[in-house]
Amino acid sequence: MTVSREVELQGHIIDSGMMQTCFGIIMDMGGSFEVEEFDIGRHKDERSYAKLLVSAEDEALLQSIVHELHQNGANPADPNDATLEPAPADQVVPEGFYSTTNHPTEIRYDGEWIDVEDIEMDCAVVVEDGEARSASERSSSAERSRSRDGDAVSRDDENSRGEFSNHSADHSSGQSPREDGEQSEPRDGENPYADTKVLNAVEAGDLIVTGEAGIRVSPPERPRGSEGAFGFMQGGVSSERPSETTIANIAEAVEEVKSEGGTVLAVCGPALIHSGAREDLARLVREGYIDMISAGNGFAVHDIERDLYGTSLGMDTESLDHPRKGHKHHIYTISEVIREDGIEAAVESGTIESGVMYECVDNDRPFVLAGSIRDDGPLPDTITDAVEAQNAIREQAHEADMVLMLSTLLHSVAVGNCLPSTTRVVCVDIDPATVTQLLDRGSAQAVGMVTDIGTFVPILAEKILDD
Repeated sequence: MTVSREVELQGHIIDSGMMQTCFGIIMDMGGSFEVEEFDIGRHKDERSYAKLLVSAEDEALLQSIVHELHQNGANPADPNDATLEPAPADQVVPEGFYSTTNHPTEIRYDGEWIDVEDIEMDCAVVVEDGEARSASERSSSAERSRSRDGDAVSRDDENSRGEFSNHSADHSSGQSPREDGEQSEPRDGENPYADTKVLNAVEAGDLIVTGEAGIRVSPPERPRGSEGAFGFMQGGVSSERPSETTIANIAEAVEEVKSEGGTVLAVCGPALIHSGAREDLARLVREGYIDMISAGNGFAVHDIERDLYGTSLGMDTESLDHPRKGHKHHIYTISEVIREDGIEAAVESGTIESGVMYECVDNDRPFVLAGSIRDDGPLPDTITDAVEAQNAIREQAHEADMVLMLSTLLHSVAVGNCLPSTTRVVCVDIDPATVTQLLDRGSAQAVGMVTDIGTFVPILAEKILDD
């Protein structure tokens, strides 16, 4: 017996490739479809609409097809409210829970669509009604008051919060379009509220969205034109484009984000220091074009080593000489920072006088150093608990309006996992496979450059600060 379900596609579904993708999914998975309605937008500012009747030989296959369509922006034509089930225990979600994409998402609750806040991939959606949220916020407020009045928090507790303050940034670009004119109510502690939670943050009794009903996903659409600073972010990855032109476009995009009051996050690898780009990145931090740094222990160690000993991993980055005992400089550097009890204290004492970490401290630019099993030391500022590091990275990612991924696969993947698909991303690496892997994680506004990071950063700084 054949079973069927109606789904809708809305927006620039032709030139964005959404409709072609959905047709392919249905056929590749063994289903069939009929186009019941099709209204084509005939101008750049007009949106298209299609209603498909999707059929399969049984309910299980149909559900699988609809699930894949849903991930690509095809939503049920007649949605019901989302199904909610309580979490049976801490860190345990109900069977069949809805696992999020990184696209703007809404859930239907009491007949109204509400946005899912802080959207990122591979999370559960937790819903709170107004009464429960008000009680929760009162409890959190009381807990914060007790923390302020009680003993000083430990360094690990500070690290778990990422050691950075919140910046004011406009994330309106991350909101999904409303075709029906419905608007989410502002957060005021009284209205229903939906948020994402990673599995280890789920608490017993949390109301978790399950199944596919009452969920609306809106993948960002590829822009039709190339106007504006971000019009160039459509070409994927190439090592053959004129580098200086692309970097000039990226510089313009950074300036546009900053002019709109947005926040730029740089995800940095040690190669940036080894290649001699340290001083130019430090300039961008000092002048406020980079608001936050996400990196690992190694990046900070070699940045500070360059200040203390003039080397990076034992090599003079200007003369390329290897000074005697230079291979010990990085461990000497770690020892000095530990002796000072952290990077901030070392800056304040005058031990550290230049570099990226110096500019972060001196100009109150927050940073997260996420540790790994191979770290030497590590520095006191490095977050060695993996879950705490994820939480700190997540807070940065949710705040960022633009992310520069600069020659680090490990930390860029960590940040990329937390980004909504509407965040603008630039990825630069000498390895084409690294750039491709990162951009394939789902940003709709992304550009990749296959080039040496020691070339990219100085030219970027020149275009922004000197031209």
